[in-house]
Amino acid sequence: MRSVVLGGGIAAILCVPLAISVAASASGDVLLSRGRPALASATESVAWSASGLTDTAEDTRWSSGAAGPGTQWIRIDLGTAQDIHRVRLRWARAYARAYRVQVSGDGSVWRDLYRTDSGDGGTDDVRGLSGTGRYLRVLATRRGTPEGYSLWDVRVYGPGRAAPVTESAATADVPPVAAALTEAGKRETAFRLVSSAENSTLDWRSEFGYIEDIRDGRGYTGGIVGFCSGTSDMLAVVTEYTRRRPGNALAGYLPALRAVDGTDSHDGLDPGFPQAWRAAAADPVFRQVQEEARDRLYFTPAVRLAEADGLRALGQFAYYDAAVMHGFAGLRKIRERVVAGQRTPVQGGDEIGYLTAFLNARAAEMRTEAAHDDTSRVETAQRFFLKTGNLDLATPLTWQVYGDRYTIG
Repeated sequence: MRSVVLGGGIAAILCVPLAISVAASASGDVLLSRGRPALASATESVAWSASGLTDTAEDTRWSSGAAGPGTQWIRIDLGTAQDIHRVRLRWARAYARAYRVQVSGDGSVWRDLYRTDSGDGGTDDVRGLSGTGRYLRVLATRRGTPEGYSLWDVRVYGPGRAAPVTESAATADVPPVAAALTEAGKRETAFRLVSSAENSTLDWRSEFGYIEDIRDGRGYTGGIVGFCSGTSDMLAVVTEYTRRRPGNALAGYLPALRAVDGTDSHDGLDPGFPQAWRAAAADPVFRQVQEEARDRLYFTPAVRLAEADGLRALGQFAYYDAAVMHGFAGLRKIRERVVAGQRTPVQGGDEIGYLTAFLNARAAEMRTEAAHDDTSRVETAQRFFLKTGNLDLATPLTWQVYGDRYTIG
C-alpha cells in the first residue's frame, strides 16, 4: 500500500515523493463518504456504477470502461461542507497513472488537494490533506492501462460528523451528469458563451439581424456567430436562404457577395445590404439557415474533432470557439501546431496539459491579428474554466469577455 503525507500547502502537493511511509493521520478523523451519493463521468455498465465506491460491499466497484475521453472522474457528495484530511483510493486493475484529488463547494469550481503523475495502482492512502468542501472528486487524467479506470472504493476522512444518509441517497443509482457539448443543455451553454464574445450578450437568438463592419479585414460581420462577407460563410448563408426563399431581399446581393469574397470590400453591398440583412432576420427561414450554417460549418466538425482527440465538454467548446473565429481550417492549423509537441488525451496525454497548450496556441494566433489581439475570450473564460477544473462546463459559470462580466446559473 502506498501511503503519502502532505504538508506545507500547495508546494508540498506538487513535490510529493513517489512513496513515503508515515504514521496515520489524526485518530479523531471519521469516515465521511460511507453511503454517500456518487456520480461518474462515464460508467462501463450498470454492474459497475459509481455507487459501488461508497457502499459497504467489498466486491463492488466503479469502471469507466475503455471508451470515451481519456479524462474521467468520480464525485462524492458529502452532504455538507466538510474538512478533509485523508483520502484512500483502492484501484482495480485499470488504474490512473495521473490523477488529482479535488474539493469543491458547488460542484463546478474545483481546487486540487493532491495530484500525481506517477500512480502505480493498488491502494493509495493520501494523508495530511487540508481542504474544505461538500464535494470530493478524483479526476483521472492519464491511464495506467488501456482499459480506462476502475476503483473498488474511495474513502474520505475528516474530523466532522458524517452527514446523515437517507435511504434514497444510499441506494439510488445516480446517473452521471457529464455530457458532451452535443447534449441540449451544453449546446445552449456553448452558444451563449460564443454570443458573449461575438455579440456582447447571452441572448444569441436576438442576434440574427446583427451586422456591422468591425474593421478586422473581413468586411461585414453579421448574424449569430459572425458570418463575414470576406470569408465565404455569409455568402453561403445568403445562397442557401435564396434557394429556400427565392426573391428575398438579399438575393440581389449575391453577385456582389461573390465578388467581395476574400476581401474586406463593400463594393456592391452599400448602402442597402445591412438593412436587407436586418429585415431578413424576421423570417424564420433565414434564422433556420443561420443556425444550420453555424452547426454545419463550425459546431459539428469542431466537436467531432475534439471528441476524436478525447476531449471533454470544455475542450470541445475550445475547438468550437476557435473554429468560429478562425474557421475550421484555422482550427485545424492551430491544433496541428499543438499536437506536434503535445499528445492528445486519446494518445495518452494529460487533458489539462493538452488544453493548456491549445489555449496558448490559440491566444498566440489571435495576437497576430490587430482586430483580435484582445484574448480575454480565452484568458478570462476558457482558461479560467480550465484552472478551476471545470472540464465539463458544469454550471454555474461566471466569466469575463472584453471587460464585461457574464453568468450562467
